[in-house]
Amino acid sequence: MNTFLKGTFILASAAFAGELIEFLVNMVLARELGREGMGMYMTVLPIIFLIATVANLELPISISKFLAEHHRKEHQHMMKHATIFATAVSLGIFFITLAVLAAFPFFSHYHPYLKWVVLCFIPVVSFSAVLRGYFTGKNNMTTIAVSNFIRKAFQLTILFVVFQMFVFTDVKMSLFIAICTLIGTEAVILLYFFITYVTQLSVLSRGHRPLLSPSEIRKKLLGVSLPTTGLRLFNAVCNAIQPFLIKHALVLSGMTLTGATQHFGMLTGVAMSIGFFPAFFAHSLLVALIPAVSEAHAKNQEEQLQRLLTQSMQMTFLYGIPSIVAMYFFAEPLTNLFFHSTEAVYYLKALWPYFLFHFFAVPLQAYLIGLGYVKDAFYHTIWSHIVSFSLMFFLGSQTNIGMQGIIIGMNCGVVVLTVLHYVTICKVINVSFFSLKHKTHLS
Repeated sequence: MNTFLKGTFILASAAFAGELIEFLVNMVLARELGREGMGMYMTVLPIIFLIATVANLELPISISKFLAEHHRKEHQHMMKHATIFATAVSLGIFFITLAVLAAFPFFSHYHPYLKWVVLCFIPVVSFSAVLRGYFTGKNNMTTIAVSNFIRKAFQLTILFVVFQMFVFTDVKMSLFIAICTLIGTEAVILLYFFITYVTQLSVLSRGHRPLLSPSEIRKKLLGVSLPTTGLRLFNAVCNAIQPFLIKHALVLSGMTLTGATQHFGMLTGVAMSIGFFPAFFAHSLLVALIPAVSEAHAKNQEEQLQRLLTQSMQMTFLYGIPSIVAMYFFAEPLTNLFFHSTEAVYYLKALWPYFLFHFFAVPLQAYLIGLGYVKDAFYHTIWSHIVSFSLMFFLGSQTNIGMQGIIIGMNCGVVVLTVLHYVTICKVINVSFFSLKHKTHLS
């Protein structure tokens, strides 16, 4: 079994166990927070992820790409300067975020200490990103897989113990505990990464040969990090806006704000939690594809590039189609694990195109990043969100459509994204759209 397939299956195996735990986490949260509390949780989560995206600066991708494309003797030198760079970035983002939160009270309806917890999250994310990029670039997928499992297991354990031992009558306090637990998992992962990294320092320093200057290393890292961060940042901003857009459209359609919040909670906290359960495989492909495609592209291995695309699409078909069929026909018993809600059943069934095309879009985006076509992936994402948000607002605000319009917009947006990614890749590596085989040119 080649390195790409082996790494993918290691990641997928651990991610499957992690997603099972994540499923239990969402069940615990749904029952403890209630419908409105779950809506509040899902509303603030994109803001936290937005801050994490900026602090992360997509260093896992840029570092893993650097390691895959350069000789191992240059790795220690790069890691040293990547750590210095991450320190400067985290300090800058910490003070910028502090100023932004002081000017715009995003967390005014939440526990007063929440913003300080989020601020402490920033340096943890930055240093964790450096080490995650190192292990990914070295194809040490076992460490990445174990870290993903530890994150979910720690979160479930703390939530279960705290909510069993204490009864919180205040929703704000329950939300604070839930978010603190989520953020605390990253600190645990950082500790695990650090211990593992220290044990490998002797191997890393063997044959150490700094060929690149610090400025060249920063330039190479930023050459990937900045456009990739722009892509992730755009997605994070859109995800942060989306809850307010959806709820505003639903209010315009005639719903009360409380009703809109509850429907949003059903959509994201239940239907999307179930629908994205199989996406662990897509994200495993993403992590494994970037260094594999980067290495093949750097060595001009056209057959390997074609093979990687074919393998990733075949694996997505193999798990994606059965997953969607199972979710569609077992929608009611699955949603009943969270709430007894006919709306959640309908949302899960109606969103099947959204989930299926998302499974394809994730590895395709990773493939584009590996090829160095991050800007193309960015433009595709912009167009897909323009389509999605326009349809969601226009259709969702209609009295006789409401949530159906929201779902139509979500489905259309991800279809546009997937098609644009796929067509671009086929053109770049010169393969047929239908057979994924190299085109032959007649002279």
